[in-house]
Formats: sequence, structure tokens, C-alpha cells
Amino acid sequence: MGTMKVAPETRTDAREAWATLWEIMLGARQSFVAAMTELDLTPVQGIVLRRLDPDRPTPMYVIADHLACDASNVTGLVDRLEARGYVERRPAPADRRVRTLVLTPEGMAVRRQVIERMSQPPEAIASLSARDQRILRDVLRRAVGRSAR
Repeated sequence: MGTMKVAPETRTDAREAWATLWEIMLGARQSFVAAMTELDLTPVQGIVLRRLDPDRPTPMYVIADHLACDASNVTGLVDRLEARGYVERRPAPADRRVRTLVLTPEGMAVRRQVIERMSQPPEAIASLSARDQRILRDVLRRAVGRSAR
């Protein structure tokens, strides 16, 4: 299977779109940090809680992969979430050497708050017309669908 050729103007458009998304995300960073601080969480703790599936245990290595870090770095992070009563470590049924994370009821409540805070769009998006918001949503959904394949 060969590499697909992309027209130079498409590459420029894609680069500009990506640069704009980065600008929006970096602009929203301060708001995200403030929201996590209000919940007495670090930003990474908020990301971990959001990533955990309340309906099934999540292996710690999955969290490490998601954070692009070594599994040993996740241990300290999980220690702090566990000390606060948000998660429990359990052995995986198929392999007791693998530790999984399970949200506690308190952890699920905090996770809902994290998701609510993370769902608040930055001003750059909130100020768009309803039509432009729908178009942006649809384009981003298509992009995510392609990258998931």
C-alpha cells in the first residue's frame, strides 16, 4: 500500500487548521487548570478520572499509555487518587499481576464534575454561531472517526 499524495494547498490548510486547534486548546488550558483546582485536583488527576470507565475496571497500563508515560509514573498518581477515596486498585481477573482501577462512588461523582467542567467550550467556540458550532462538531467527528481506524 503506497503513501497517499496530498496537494500542497491541502497540507497548508491542514497545518493551519491544526495550528488553530492548538491555539484554542492552549487558550483553554488556564480555564481547565482553574476548573480542576476548584475540584481540588491536578490537571492530570482530572484527565485520569475522565479516562476511567465507570462500568469496567481499567488496567493501569492503559492509563500510562493514554498519558504517554511509564507505568511507574502512574503509580504515584493512583496512590493520591486512592488516598482520596476516588479509585480502588484490584487485580485483573485474567491476570492477577495486572492491576486495574475501579472508580468508587465518590470517584464517580467527582468524575461527573470533571466531565461537566471539561465539556464547557472555550469562548472561541462558544462565540461561534449555532450553525458554525454544528459544522465544527461534524468536521471534528469525521476527523476523529478517521483517526480511530
